[in-house]
Amino acid sequence: MSSAETYDFFAPSVVKDPHAFLRRLRTEHPIYWSPQFRGWVLTRYADALAAGRDERLLSPPGTGWWDGLPAQTKQQLQPARDSIRLWAGLSSEQDHQDFQGALKKYFTPTRLEELRPRVQRFTDELLDAAQAQGELEVVEGLARPLPARVIGELLGLPPEDHPLLLRWSSDLLSFFQQVNLEGLHRGQRSLLEMREYLRPLIAERRRAPREDLISALVSRNEGFFAREPEAIVANCTLLLFAGHETTSHLLSSGLHLLLEHPEQLTLLRDKPELMASAIEEMLRYDGASDAMVRVSREPLELGGRRFFTGELFVLVYKAANHDPQAFPEPERFDITRRPNRHLALGTGNYYCLGAALARLQGQICFQTLLERIPRLRPAPAAPEWRPLPPLGRRLRSLHVAF
Repeated sequence: MSSAETYDFFAPSVVKDPHAFLRRLRTEHPIYWSPQFRGWVLTRYADALAAGRDERLLSPPGTGWWDGLPAQTKQQLQPARDSIRLWAGLSSEQDHQDFQGALKKYFTPTRLEELRPRVQRFTDELLDAAQAQGELEVVEGLARPLPARVIGELLGLPPEDHPLLLRWSSDLLSFFQQVNLEGLHRGQRSLLEMREYLRPLIAERRRAPREDLISALVSRNEGFFAREPEAIVANCTLLLFAGHETTSHLLSSGLHLLLEHPEQLTLLRDKPELMASAIEEMLRYDGASDAMVRVSREPLELGGRRFFTGELFVLVYKAANHDPQAFPEPERFDITRRPNRHLALGTGNYYCLGAALARLQGQICFQTLLERIPRLRPAPAAPEWRPLPPLGRRLRSLHVAF
């Protein structure tokens, strides 16, 4: 059996249970050349950490899906490619730093604390509706609408428009997973809708700035934002998408983990002071970032091997976060785990700038659930999963009873 056949990252069995596949790969070939990715797959914690921090490794343009398409389809999907190439983190290193600078000035500890009452209000409103029915479908009833409301609030969007973010965000996933052409066209339609929706809001903030995130980006008249007029539109789109998806997964998968480990749920209910470490363990065990792709801009050594300029690396954080060399008993879900230096939110220059916001929403959401619904338990209906090959899956539905 060839290496390519042995390690098929898109096999249905891998999507169903990626950890078994990744344990085997990490043991047998921790630095593995994958014909499917046409790059090197890193599954050890030490290698993924070193690669994530190495400034000689850059994020490639996020439009690789476009390159292999037929010429006519490429032309049809060119608008999506033109917009996504401007997303910070998928453009140049300097552009990414310019975007980081703008967000760091906005996401201060003081501003996050000012946001806490609004996150609490949104959580309470969603749980009010659920408690009136006596049960809750977590994904659509809490995990997706809560971060959509929060990011909509940060960007200064009218509350009645927050539901639009749910559809747009779901469609944009098409650009980052294995989908058919219909999915890519659907993603482009939503991307263009988001752009047209944002243009008048951005123009309005130029005329009359507010205290929202769009105004903070509009005020940046230098570097990336001065050189690329479309950069603000494109990166507001990125914030709507990325700010929603990461937190949504944390809320749904985190609650699923607690329900699967009732002794940990009981411990957290009895000791709410463990909430911060519980959030970190949720992120480690099943974080939203399955893997990141990097390209070498010069020769380098990694994991005891030499690599050339232009080589592609897949940093599998899902595998690194379960490496027994870094985490004792990595398959045990333990909300008291310390230290917990997971890579679920990235590392180095590409560390997630919305990490503090995601943690804030997770802490408020789970604390409120435990306080308001002390008898929270799984409903008879089994969880449903949506496959996101390679290596990923997300909850499609998770029912709980009160």
